[in-house]
Amino acid sequence: MKQVTAAILTQGDHIFIARRKAGSNLAGKWEFPGGKTEPGETPEQCLVREMQEEFGITVAVGGFFEESIYHYENGTIQLLAYWTKWIDGEMTPTVHDDVQWVPIEELKDYEFAPADIPFVEKLRGGSSAI
Repeated sequence: MKQVTAAILTQGDHIFIARRKAGSNLAGKWEFPGGKTEPGETPEQCLVREMQEEFGITVAVGGFFEESIYHYENGTIQLLAYWTKWIDGEMTPTVHDDVQWVPIEELKDYEFAPADIPFVEKLRGGSSAI
């Protein structure tokens, strides 16, 4: 099982989501961005690295949000989501073709990757970073 991280990046009452670009695995699906942990790396370190690589921003990783285990055709992933805060840097997406800051109530209007759907449901149920 691959361990993958996801950032629940907030700005006011909006959540940051990104759409996977054409030609990538799950192209066109929205996700809470992150990536695969590398050997010897904690999930928190992975999120800091991935957000820098994929968006050019520095983030601070806060508390654990939720876990999702999903069985894709090419293998099972353990997706670990953490509350995340944008600290510095200019947003420059490199592996996504669209990004949005979305009010929580509008998350339902986006087609998410299957492993991310439980996070949408939990956020819409009223979970907060407090």
